[in-house]
Amino acid sequence: MYLGRTVHEFHKGEPGKFAVTARQLEFHLPAPVVTGTESLVPARMVNEFVYCPRLAYMMWGQSEWTETGDTLDGRRIHKRVDRANKPLPGSEVLEGANTKVVSRSLTLSSEKLGIIAKIDVAEAEDGVVTPVDYKRGKRPHVAQGAYEPERIQVCLQALLLEEHGYRVKEGAIWYAESNERVRIVLNDELRTTAREAVSRLRLTVASARIPPPLQDSPKCPRCALVSICLPDEMRALGGSSLAPRPIAVGADEALPLIVQSQRARVSKEGDTLKISDEDQGEIRVRLNDVSDIALFGNVSITTPALTTLMDREIPVAFHSHGGWFRGVAHGVGHRNVEVRTAQYKSSFDDSHCLEFARNLVTAKIANQRTILRRNWRNDRGNRKTVLDRLNAARRSTKVATSKSKLLGLEGDSAATYFRAFAELLSPPSEKRSSDKTEALAPFRFSARNRRPPTDPVNAMLSLAYAMLTRHFTIALATVGLDPYRGFYHASRYGKPALALDVMEPFRPVIADSVVLSVVNTGEISSGDFVSASTGTSMTGAGRRRFVGAFERRLSQETTHPLFGYRLSMRRLLMLQARLLCRYLLGELSDYPHYLPR
Repeated sequence: MYLGRTVHEFHKGEPGKFAVTARQLEFHLPAPVVTGTESLVPARMVNEFVYCPRLAYMMWGQSEWTETGDTLDGRRIHKRVDRANKPLPGSEVLEGANTKVVSRSLTLSSEKLGIIAKIDVAEAEDGVVTPVDYKRGKRPHVAQGAYEPERIQVCLQALLLEEHGYRVKEGAIWYAESNERVRIVLNDELRTTAREAVSRLRLTVASARIPPPLQDSPKCPRCALVSICLPDEMRALGGSSLAPRPIAVGADEALPLIVQSQRARVSKEGDTLKISDEDQGEIRVRLNDVSDIALFGNVSITTPALTTLMDREIPVAFHSHGGWFRGVAHGVGHRNVEVRTAQYKSSFDDSHCLEFARNLVTAKIANQRTILRRNWRNDRGNRKTVLDRLNAARRSTKVATSKSKLLGLEGDSAATYFRAFAELLSPPSEKRSSDKTEALAPFRFSARNRRPPTDPVNAMLSLAYAMLTRHFTIALATVGLDPYRGFYHASRYGKPALALDVMEPFRPVIADSVVLSVVNTGEISSGDFVSASTGTSMTGAGRRRFVGAFERRLSQETTHPLFGYRLSMRRLLMLQARLLCRYLLGELSDYPHYLPR
């Protein structure tokens, strides 16, 4: 809790204008003793809080986490000390002992202090206990021997030992990389600072107000949560002129595994997945190389394989034989209740939903216009008229007064867009034929239809939209959002409304773009479809090539129009899901849509 008064500082700016900033004068009040069901603060989280308050809030308050090379290396360093051996004897026993006692992985807690800690090593000699904390890096060359966050963590471990009756004179930190031990002096100043840090962290989490990101800090690039926190991106969206560092766009090391062979069977064998197929034999894929799995049609998966995938939080999506997205199976899911609470609260606010929907449809129409402008390379048709009509529709959506009117505007613009879509289709056979009607006959397209699609182009569009729905459903669930509670699309049983919402602007730039690519390059031909009275569907071979083209599109890199760095479309979907979280939690005034030029 912080009490104080606000001081306004006036700075001279443009003539006749003043910039007003508020500075809160504050003094610290300690948090109360932990009671009831309130959780004790891990000492490691206090370390993170002193290092970066936002990092600690995300890790402890929102249960955010992601593995990096540094965190895995740190886990390896702690592997030996994490194996608990003999417990530390009572203080009265240690006072009379003449031998040195070493206890590893000792867990202590205190409701009075409000903390819990696992001490890597506790060394007892002559009645005095010394807590030793293991760190993966090198010893820093600073006056106190270690940085403040690490010294505070050791100090909290010492306070816990004292709370349990042990005598503690000093602490220590062992740096594994430089193979050095540093003595930590436990003076009154450090003890007071440690107690205040615990109180500040507890009160920060209790207030449910996430601290702001660090400003252009050297701490951010190697932080495990940089792709979740998005400090540079948040600063850029706040109006900063500094270009964001490309720190949230690491390489796609794990990729989707898509199984389309009918009667195939997915099972687990060691650290690999084995795909058994009567025609293609056996294929093995390492679990570490798999980001998610998509099963099409009559593909089975064993219980051990599904259990392992759930434990690793690798989602398994199920499609019908024709490509319809049926659902997804995953583990316990993300534990960030705070972001889902914000999502549900916003979804019941009609004014918020309408404003979000306006911006959504505006972005979709803008991207439809971009696709037409990029790919309409001839003089056929009324290109300028269509582009002007879409531009007018985009302006109208910004002032729509209800969802029904917005739906009408979206429907009209979609009809305009798809009527012109045929002008973008140029299969290779057209270049060898003077008769455009004959060349385009297999891919004749006049309007969007579905359930079932009646022509090859609509069949591909339906499949592409189903696959895009799967990717967004997985991305939203991964960041802690509920894909089934949206703001624009109606929430119905089994309908991923939020996924359908946020994918709207991506339909033209990903799904429609893939359809144009496979037709115009000849990757998909008329022989890849089967037509009947019940509709048109793709053959197995054609669907495999189309799915491959779709995944290649997601792996293509693009320059982000707002942040300036390059990233894959696959990464872009996750970035947009993270930005949606920041928007719903109130850190952004608007949700930034992806609008390529």
